[in-house]
Amino acid sequence: MQATLELLTAIAIFAELTSTELAQLQPDTQVHRYQKGEIVMSEGDCLPAKLYALAEGALQIAKIAPTGKETILRTLSAGDFFAAPALLGDGIAPATVTAKSDSWVLTLDRSRLLEAIQRHPDIALQMMQVLNQRIQQLHETVHGLVSERAIVRLAKFIQSLALRSGTIPSASGQQLTARVSYYQIARSIGITYEECVRLFKRIHSIVIYQRGKLTILDEQALEAIASGTEAFYEP
Repeated sequence: MQATLELLTAIAIFAELTSTELAQLQPDTQVHRYQKGEIVMSEGDCLPAKLYALAEGALQIAKIAPTGKETILRTLSAGDFFAAPALLGDGIAPATVTAKSDSWVLTLDRSRLLEAIQRHPDIALQMMQVLNQRIQQLHETVHGLVSERAIVRLAKFIQSLALRSGTIPSASGQQLTARVSYYQIARSIGITYEECVRLFKRIHSIVIYQRGKLTILDEQALEAIASGTEAFYEP
């Protein structure tokens, strides 16, 4: 199915294009609907030369080790693009992409994207900025796994999720709008499910976890843990 102008407008790198320019891209676009839990692409898949972008919903990007252990790399929200090797590399999916909620994925032929970039170089600049941010995040993640305690990584994960998803005031503190499971958190910061549950019990006076909902009770104490100044020691 061809993308609507509304869905094209939702893609961040097309934010500066006019309705007429978006309409010119329409004939070479397709949108695919994925239900929650459905796999969009698997690591190692051969991908056609296209731009892949999330127009609506949420996607989870993960890598699976030969042992079967899953590591969640990031969660994408509406407007993000993904599977960069389809455009810039060997055309092999670098990770497995799964729909976290019912989602619409938009694709655009590489040749038409390049034509749009020739007319609007800012598109390429925005893509470079996003890729640079992801590289920086990857460096921080690797550094954290190597040198930071699990409780510090957990605190930073909560802060980052709160910043990305936003919070709303509640009776006890600031509740994150995003829902996330123990499993997702554990796989995002490189710990086991059991260790994740144990760590949340230790910081229950700072952050409450209840059925996927996170509520920050004490932002200063959470920052102290994230910065490594709070005296929480691993057993």
